[in-house]
Amino acid sequence: MQELLKLVIDENDIAFHPSTGNSYQLNDIAKEIINFLKEGKDKDTIIEEIAREYGKDRKEVYIDVSDFLNKLKIYGLI
Repeated sequence: MQELLKLVIDENDIAFHPSTGNSYQLNDIAKEIINFLKEGKDKDTIIEEIAREYGKDRKEVYIDVSDFLNKLKIYGLI
């Protein structure tokens, strides 16, 4: 989580990690997930908020959020 807090997201939805020099192109939902994580929200809360905001099925959102969180783990950001 410490590394995630270092991410800087610009107006073009590009997340930059200053320590590693890596950058990541984010879509709107990925940006929201990162911001929710930075706020300390847990996975279930994130799923509920995204499902409600976008009118999506909770199961579908669960899969997408889980996949994104796994990618963040692979990249060493959480």
